[in-house]
Amino acid sequence: MSTTNVLFDVPGPRARLRNNILTLVSAVVVLGIAYLLIKGLADKGQLAGKLWEPFLRADVWTGQIIPGLFATLQAAALSAVLALIFGVVFGLGRLSDHAWIRVPSGAVVEFFRAIPLLLLIFFVQAGPATMSGYTLNVPAFAAVVVGLTLYNGSVLAEIFRAGILSVPRGQSEAGYSLGLRKGGVMRLVLLPQAVTAMMPAIVSQMVVLLKDTALGWVIAYEELLNFGLKQIPANFGNLIPSAIVISVVYILINLLLSYLANRLENRSRRSRRTTASVVMAPGAVGVSAGGVE
Repeated sequence: MSTTNVLFDVPGPRARLRNNILTLVSAVVVLGIAYLLIKGLADKGQLAGKLWEPFLRADVWTGQIIPGLFATLQAAALSAVLALIFGVVFGLGRLSDHAWIRVPSGAVVEFFRAIPLLLLIFFVQAGPATMSGYTLNVPAFAAVVVGLTLYNGSVLAEIFRAGILSVPRGQSEAGYSLGLRKGGVMRLVLLPQAVTAMMPAIVSQMVVLLKDTALGWVIAYEELLNFGLKQIPANFGNLIPSAIVISVVYILINLLLSYLANRLENRSRRSRRTTASVVMAPGAVGVSAGGVE
């Protein structure tokens, strides 16, 4: 008997009929909601051609949307690299046998996970000048990158810790029995298996990080959302159409990121076997998710 038959019973005629009916009803509901949204926009004049015409102009794309997109990707890319480094360092720190490393690492991770990202970005920009009493201008780009690094790095630290702990203990014991030290067991036995288990959660967090760059508009960082909800509507008075176009751009970027990450994950799974269970991204502080406290 195949694994598929054990885990999933083939639906019979009544089950197939019920599934088809539920699918049809769901499609009708979705189409109905879409119709109501489009009708509401049309009644409010939001589908007028003059409001959408700016997005057919090359100067709007080259002068505002593309520069905003570049700023978003620039902040996201740098923050992702720094957050991964932060996560690896403090994730391994939380697994240390030495309390003087483990306890401070845990305190740092829990502290930055507990602060809302928007407040963290604001504190990074306004905090130094407020605490020092001097005029210290922290660039908006730096504030966004530091905030994203600290928050997402703390979440990634929990993902890395959970991923390593998800590898069965017998794997590390086998490594020790071969004469490997703890560093060798971590590098040669645990990490290669844990990376495959952690990949979905890491990808999910990278998508969250990319979307969170939009919070930079609060401190006047000129990224995609800043152009889409402030500068373009100020020039053309088309807030709703602009928000829709910018949302589509975000969706396309995240779909592309997810596609590339899934390709990488599939290649990783084909190239190595792992006994670790898949790790889920941790939720809010105090909520258990995928074995993470």
